[in-house]
Amino acid sequence: MAKEENKEEKIDTSTKKNKKNAHEGEDSEEEKEAIPLDQADIQLLMRYGKGPYADRIKAVEDELKNKTDDIIKLCGIKESDTGLALPAQWSLEQDKQLIKEKPLMVARCTKIINPGTEEAQYLIHIRQMAKYVVGLGEKVAPTDIEEGMRVGVENDKYRIQLPLPAKIDASVTMMQVEEKPDVTYNDVGGAKEQIEKIREVVEMPMLNPEKFINLGIDPPKGVLLYGPPGTGKTLVARAVANRTDACFIRVIGSELVQKYVGEGARMVRELFTMARSKKACIIFFDEVDAVGGARHDDGEGGDNEVQRTMLEIVNQLDGFDARGNVKVLMATNRPDTLDPALLRPGRLDRKIEFGLPDLEGRVHVFKIHARTMSMDKDIRFELLARLCPKTTGADIRSVCTEAGMFAIRARRKSISEKDLLDAIEKVIKGYQKFSATQKYMVYN
Repeated sequence: MAKEENKEEKIDTSTKKNKKNAHEGEDSEEEKEAIPLDQADIQLLMRYGKGPYADRIKAVEDELKNKTDDIIKLCGIKESDTGLALPAQWSLEQDKQLIKEKPLMVARCTKIINPGTEEAQYLIHIRQMAKYVVGLGEKVAPTDIEEGMRVGVENDKYRIQLPLPAKIDASVTMMQVEEKPDVTYNDVGGAKEQIEKIREVVEMPMLNPEKFINLGIDPPKGVLLYGPPGTGKTLVARAVANRTDACFIRVIGSELVQKYVGEGARMVRELFTMARSKKACIIFFDEVDAVGGARHDDGEGGDNEVQRTMLEIVNQLDGFDARGNVKVLMATNRPDTLDPALLRPGRLDRKIEFGLPDLEGRVHVFKIHARTMSMDKDIRFELLARLCPKTTGADIRSVCTEAGMFAIRARRKSISEKDLLDAIEKVIKGYQKFSATQKYMVYN
């Protein structure tokens, strides 16, 4: 009986599977049957995504293309790799002129014969060739040419075709400050009197020249900034460059010390030539003791190159030629080594000492650095300034930086008063043996 029941169950399951397979076959046949699109559906798909004026725009584009092809056929243009222009734009005369044009030669006009007349002639000197008496080209006016000017001349007839600017060395041109520094007078602490004195020399003659004209005096044209290192001499010069709109030229004394004889003096001449060509100019000589040392006998019977450079500076400051509207600032921390001829009135009219800041100045320097630093609000800057006697602004900046390092080491987001006290202990007292402030105070 049990065997018969098992057989009946197997038969029932097999019949169910067969019915299921039959239903699936019918479904697949229904899916395979695809309904074809009629003409209306095809037109709808063709118009799908097109605007209301798509057919008209297409017709206009086709018409433009046909017209362009007709114009090209009429002009006779053939596409080629040579890139020829339209025949209507061909000009044989201009092509001949371009072929005949030759580069100009550089010469110097040494003398003008019969100036101011129609028969004026110009004596030019071409280096390593000869001297010629020539006329002017068609594009040059007689007022454009002066004696001693560099000019461009032809290769064949040597007529003057172009006036050239004065020759200035590229290294001298690079000394001009193009971008203004981001330092202002408010960023200089402990030098209030010095800033007032330097503004009287630099800014007042430019902004209020009538005050000097009414009194009948010439404004000072030279200033010497001297003092120990780190007291803000160069910082004040950067603030002057930021404040003024005049041309500012920065020269480091060691740049004027050259290897070959006469190179340093030539650079000084070109430097002042470039400065006189400007409407107003300020020249800043930093570390002037590198070239402005007192003259001495070296035991070999001749002057060295540094002394020649210094003598050229002396001559340019107050020599035979007028200085023009050129202000000169010089900075040094060894004024005792400078030559007396360089320091005399007329060349350097005003001498400004940058000494060590007093208590009020040190507090001001601390507050200036605190403006850009993340510090706690209850810091006693006067107490910190009293703990830093006989220090320069550079020392106080080092203290603030070291305090920031202490805060970073402790993983804090702001500097506390304890960090500043620890920094004073480390920088002011720990680095005392490296400080040369007292030594330079003797020189100043």
